[in-house]
Amino acid sequence: MKILVPIKRVLDYNIKVRINSDGSDVDLANVKMAMNPFDEIAVEEAVKLKEAGVAAEVVVVSCGSNVCQETLRSALALGADRAILVEGTDNFQPLSIAKLLSAIVDREQPALVICGKQAIDDDSNQTGQMLAALRGWSQACFASRIVASDDRKSLTVTREIDGGLENLIIQLPAVVTADLRLNVPRYASLPNIMKAKKKPLEVIAAQSLGVDIRPHIELLGVTTPPVRQAGIRVPDVTMLVHHLRKYLKANAS
Repeated sequence: MKILVPIKRVLDYNIKVRINSDGSDVDLANVKMAMNPFDEIAVEEAVKLKEAGVAAEVVVVSCGSNVCQETLRSALALGADRAILVEGTDNFQPLSIAKLLSAIVDREQPALVICGKQAIDDDSNQTGQMLAALRGWSQACFASRIVASDDRKSLTVTREIDGGLENLIIQLPAVVTADLRLNVPRYASLPNIMKAKKKPLEVIAAQSLGVDIRPHIELLGVTTPPVRQAGIRVPDVTMLVHHLRKYLKANAS
């Protein structure tokens, strides 16, 4: 079984986000970029399934500019076997990415696609579901546990819902999106980082896949969230009710 893992290059989660002076977008100049954390979890799960003998090959794919090769090499250092870069703009929208991934699925014929449940830059939480819809495949989102059947024809996926945990049995081929508690990604060792430099990385032009990647959403502007006002401490419930009444009167429409 082959597993395909889409990954995205995003702003490192430890970096404080800055907005461009004109408010047009997030300022990415001279800032640290990294693999999307949920995609890193997806890579780890795919590698674990390969180590368990469930999968024979793990292929990672990214859609973006040439600088995404660095992120793909990081995934190769974590244990992926091959990498594919669909080269184009860094501003692909979720539907465009889903269409590009569907074209890559046609080429690679994987039995399973494991995505991060969302990217931390736009928090869209759409690509995995769109890919499953385009392919007509089974899907299981927000997975916290994945177990393959003995015949490798289905998966039992535990997913987190508002009321607790839900177990799904889905038939392969399928798309699964990884949640935070699926696993803890490993650190890439120095020998594996060196080996990753020699692993195959194929670059494909996005236009060559014959996919309509025109944007359907226009970004009007980006603003920072309002600064949260400091709270106050009250000695008892009576004073709390007093302040609540005062606040409600001051903010009544």
